[in-house]
Amino acid sequence: MSTLTRTELDRSLKSGKIQPLYLLIGCETYLRDTAARNITDLALSGTLLREFNEVTFSLLAEPAMSAIAAAEQLPMMSERRVVRIRDFGRLRETDEDILIRYLERPVDSTVMIFIADELDKRKKLTKVLLSECAVVDFSAVKDAEARTWARTRLKEIKTTADDRTLGEIINVVGTDLQTLSTELEKLAAAAINTGQITLEMVDQLTARSRELSNFDLGDQLVAGNRKQALQTLHRLLEDDVPPVMLLGLIAGNYHRLAVAKELLNRGKTDEVQRSIYGPPAKRDAVMNTLRRSDGAKIARGIKLIADADLAIKTSQGGGGPKGARLQLEMLVCQLAG
Repeated sequence: MSTLTRTELDRSLKSGKIQPLYLLIGCETYLRDTAARNITDLALSGTLLREFNEVTFSLLAEPAMSAIAAAEQLPMMSERRVVRIRDFGRLRETDEDILIRYLERPVDSTVMIFIADELDKRKKLTKVLLSECAVVDFSAVKDAEARTWARTRLKEIKTTADDRTLGEIINVVGTDLQTLSTELEKLAAAAINTGQITLEMVDQLTARSRELSNFDLGDQLVAGNRKQALQTLHRLLEDDVPPVMLLGLIAGNYHRLAVAKELLNRGKTDEVQRSIYGPPAKRDAVMNTLRRSDGAKIARGIKLIADADLAIKTSQGGGGPKGARLQLEMLVCQLAG
């Protein structure tokens, strides 16, 4: 149907326009879930019996026919109903055909929202989704966008932080907005008396997580020091650092490593050094890591991190804290291998 930017989607919803089919794709779950919620709110605005007119299906556990049956029901005391569909990437061909038939003739009174981290472009369902749905991409945000988003979020919670402090928060936490939102709220609570987040507060509340922001774990992974990397990981887990936060921190470091490596390859050493906060010893350590690192290995690492993220979100390895811990341990072993 059409491809929309996130801004275009927001503008469309604010003008009251809504489509019968949406595909929200990408790993930035905070913005993606917010978009799904905004679409649902608009579709069901003025509905008294909202709970009877919205439903979510995971096709890992439920048949595609059940989702389509829900989509074909008439709304109850409402103009529309909303059906959200997740986990449709590994369907049997018969289930794909059921969805495709609906996509080709959607029900006017239903808004169907497909939500996924990524798509298998070899599947015929993917081709139909891309052609029939309003497609919105929610890829991982970059540092600059994360900073802008964080400033806006801080205003919403009536808290401030200077540029250096905000930069350090993102260095520590990474650019996953769900994790970043959680950490900003923790810091805002600590700054309730003054309304100002300081570097000292970041130091206190992030504790050993700073090891990741300082490239310590990244250095261990790139250097292939598996034993030390696992020890660092276990120490962070023992400090009750959430696995999703650790994954975001690792991903953020690899992203920054890739950007800095590219700048270094272009001979922009001064620009790389200016981007590193901290004392000379830290800058030297980061520069040494960059010089030792290999571009292909960094790219492979980013792919492994994305795979681990998907495995945790789909509960591979048993699900829950133990499953997430196992996925992180496997990731560290792979990255340091």
